[in-house]
Amino acid sequence: MARILIVDDAAMDRLLARRLLEKNPEFIIALAEDGAAALEQIEELVPDAVVTDLQMPRVDGLALVESIRRRFPYVPVILMTAHGSEDIAAQALMAGAASYVPKTDLPAHLLDTVQQVLAAARTHRPSHDLLACLDARHFEFQLDNDSRLIPPLVDTLQQAAISMQLVDESGRVQLGVALEEALLQALFRGNLEISADDADELRHSLVSTGRDALADRCRTAPFDARKLLVSATITREEGRFVIRHQGPSAALPPLVDSSDPHAMQREQGRGWVLVSLFMDEVTCDEHGGELRLIKRRKTNTNGRGR
Repeated sequence: MARILIVDDAAMDRLLARRLLEKNPEFIIALAEDGAAALEQIEELVPDAVVTDLQMPRVDGLALVESIRRRFPYVPVILMTAHGSEDIAAQALMAGAASYVPKTDLPAHLLDTVQQVLAAARTHRPSHDLLACLDARHFEFQLDNDSRLIPPLVDTLQQAAISMQLVDESGRVQLGVALEEALLQALFRGNLEISADDADELRHSLVSTGRDALADRCRTAPFDARKLLVSATITREEGRFVIRHQGPSAALPPLVDSSDPHAMQREQGRGWVLVSLFMDEVTCDEHGGELRLIKRRKTNTNGRGR
């Protein structure tokens, strides 16, 4: 069971979010009318995730994110954004929020997004003390076209990043969200040549059921011969990730400018916004077949690492 705290000063929006999340019978839902009330509840019983509005009295969404990151770093926060709140939403994502859903898209994407973030927040830490002694780790993966392979791959890279203190807990979740978005784009849009609309439906199937709805397509030529190639080099200062698909050139959708306030309200650009915000550099080769991501270790104002 997972406890989800919904925070919104608008009663109707709270109830809508609750109805949507209650579709998952394993969710226990709690409600708070603003950030101040949410912090009181979190002190009493720490939730597994917080879903919050941004514009609220007393303690708004940005202040709530900042407080949770300081005091409860293991608790991921998902934003519900309204038109006109794009600037504060971008600030909240940079402050540690794990994802966002425009309020106009809550029925279509809220449940999937919360489940995706919860999956990214979970981690297994075997031999954590030993891994912390490493100075660098390098990975090379050649994946079949099976979307079920992506979560364990992301979890492995998250473990490596946090064991070397490249990221903190909120940064680990953000890294996982960004990597999963990029990998699914390369798989669906690249290797399997799935349209943007169909890709959204397939993501819903993967998150909600854990089943790969593309098994038949993956076994059909030319898709059956294609691989997803992933390399990663993670040090204490940065992580470099290269994702290559073997589909047609220019199969990936264009990258978005996360500073564009309209980008956060576009349904199909939401994943790329998160990749752009959570990574320090995102580039694509001229043929559209290789995506390069860089995540650098953040430093404090005194120039030292965390």
